[in-house]
Amino acid sequence: MKTKAILATAIIAILAVSIVYIYYSTQNSNQQTGQITIVDDQGTEIILPAVPQRIVSLAPSVTPILYEIGVGDKVVGLTEYDDYPYNFTAWFEAGNMTKVGGFSTPSMEAIASVNPDIIFTTNVNEASIPNMRQLGYKVVVVGPTSIEGIYKTINLIGKATGAEASAASLVDSLKTKISGIESKIAAAKITDKPTVYYEVWYDSSGVMSAGASSWINDVINKAGGINIFANETQEYPTTSSEVIVQKNPDVVLLPTGMGTGTPFYGSVAEVKARPGWSAINGIKNDRLYVIDQDLFSEPGMRVADQVEIVAKCLYPQLFTSP
Repeated sequence: MKTKAILATAIIAILAVSIVYIYYSTQNSNQQTGQITIVDDQGTEIILPAVPQRIVSLAPSVTPILYEIGVGDKVVGLTEYDDYPYNFTAWFEAGNMTKVGGFSTPSMEAIASVNPDIIFTTNVNEASIPNMRQLGYKVVVVGPTSIEGIYKTINLIGKATGAEASAASLVDSLKTKISGIESKIAAAKITDKPTVYYEVWYDSSGVMSAGASSWINDVINKAGGINIFANETQEYPTTSSEVIVQKNPDVVLLPTGMGTGTPFYGSVAEVKARPGWSAINGIKNDRLYVIDQDLFSEPGMRVADQVEIVAKCLYPQLFTSP
């Protein structure tokens, strides 16, 4: 019996040592090869043989993150819609950056010309993603729909580009800023939170706003407001002008026009003149605010600034007016 017990103990010890050896051998092998394994927002596993040295971004929400975490020098291709954190149009014209198509119309020829190690995109390019992968490109799809999702995306980009520490630091700074805003509102002990209407689109057929599954809904919540479409499960529900009147929001948020373009709603005067809108609290009490469309056009690293701007609109007594 004693011999069997000794033999069993020896076998267990050998197995334990073997498992530890295999684990550390694998870790060392991965470190030596630089191999990186990630899973993108579509659930696709991407294995990168080494830290990417040539990056293409087909997502304007991703581009600022790349520069913020210190891998901007590896970016070799961007879309014509990228305008932050630099004037990339001037870079294209000077030949310092390759334009690889539009936001939803990537140019396979232009992408091939820069020979990327990795391509970041969103599901707006859903039709092109299979083709890019068939051509052998490492395509990472991101699409955060909440503030937590944005943090996850930043960390994912950091891991994919070998900049995990910088990505984690960025996430921490965003969390700290948003937490500070929430704390300031909580300290004021405000019992009646203002209801908010955020206009995504408006034309003769109806209006579009932000629903519960949009990151804008999260931004409104973090800023201390109540989204009037928080019960809508769609990311961007469509409705009618009459419904907005019925919901009677305390605050109305309108984006500016993209770039120098005319806003889709025309002018603030035209919005106020919509049938029945003069009865809306946000209109009656002069609480209609025009916010920067460029800032609010994407779920990315400027999310804390988005929360701050909305908080200034909702609580001007606590924050400097926008």
